[in-house]
Amino acid sequence: MSGLSISNLSMRFDLPNGDYVQALQDVTLTLAQGELMSVLGPSGCGKTTLLNIVAGFLAPTSGELVLNGHEVRGPDAERGMVFQQGALFEWMSVRENVSFGPRMAGKSEREWGQNVDHLLDIVGLQDFKQKAIYELSGGMQQRVALARCLANDPDVILMDEPLGALDALTREKMQSLVLKLWKETGKTIILITHSVEEALLLGERLLVMAPRPGRIHKEYRLPFADLGVGEDLREVKKHPEFAQRREEILGMIWDMEEEIMGRQEESA
Repeated sequence: MSGLSISNLSMRFDLPNGDYVQALQDVTLTLAQGELMSVLGPSGCGKTTLLNIVAGFLAPTSGELVLNGHEVRGPDAERGMVFQQGALFEWMSVRENVSFGPRMAGKSEREWGQNVDHLLDIVGLQDFKQKAIYELSGGMQQRVALARCLANDPDVILMDEPLGALDALTREKMQSLVLKLWKETGKTIILITHSVEEALLLGERLLVMAPRPGRIHKEYRLPFADLGVGEDLREVKKHPEFAQRREEILGMIWDMEEEIMGRQEESA
């Protein structure tokens, strides 16, 4: 059975003073192979916690996580992670960073060389492959991070605010690149973002999560990711449904933030 299945997933963090934080509660969803899902919600709603559980960095308090027919019990090369900061090896060249995974797996350059060079072509870094990471801009570093993730050929790519630190123009270019890679590779992608517009553009499916304890508040199935492949994303934003959904979700999250503020004032 291919795809990702999450059943009744909950995560509780116990604190030293005997109190606890219920980060997630009874999250259930399925994600078919090749789907692109964006996740957003107010701060503290458990978005990153959910991503870290799927990555295998955290073990849930309860519930089950099954990928391609087997239970997820820890980190594995079948799941690749792209962080907000690239987490790259500054002293290595671009090509050395992208090929790091295959080299650590004991593969020879004859096995990985052609694929790595192809990925560098896709992300537009072939001319920079011998450059050190510290010589690159932030946007170029994120391209390296994407190519490095893909070089490991994961089934699922997990992205935690991967474009959040970029300027507006670079971010739009990277959004187009994410859509291009999604279509060309057929990978399953889960992307966490705080930007409603980005979630709409990059989410074939979009989950809005409720305030803590984190749970799915609403799900949307949207046409914008498919429309944006190879197209000007500014044109996609002119779609009449885009503005409607943006305002609807912004209002939803605003109400949640107001609820959180109200709770904090009551407990103060």
